[in-house]
Amino acid sequence: MHTLPQEIEVWYIIPAIRREMAMCFSREHKISYDNIALMMGLTKAAISQYIAGKRVERIKMHPKALEEVKVSCNRIVKNKSNVTKEILRVLEVIKKKRLHCEICGEMIDGELHNCKEVKVPEVVV
Repeated sequence: MHTLPQEIEVWYIIPAIRREMAMCFSREHKISYDNIALMMGLTKAAISQYIAGKRVERIKMHPKALEEVKVSCNRIVKNKSNVTKEILRVLEVIKKKRLHCEICGEMIDGELHNCKEVKVPEVVV
């Protein structure tokens, strides 16, 4: 059975984006855990775990995705957007640039190898 790209998003990518946003709000913008939790619609405990590295600690985001998260945090802090819109925007960038493939697949010379999700077998009709 194959893992759907949406499952990868829900299990790995969205939590990693949340982690990076929480860390950005806390470290770069000096926002309290209480206010971060309120902004993100999460509990203070969840924010604490993200920042302490106790949630999605094994998932490393691509540097380009990290840049987008920082842009998003700045937009949110300046009241030019909200967390939901910015998570969706970062997800869209990740999909367009195929950065999500690096989470579950092996990249060799910029190409994904041994991926059951991208290499769909031919169907005889």
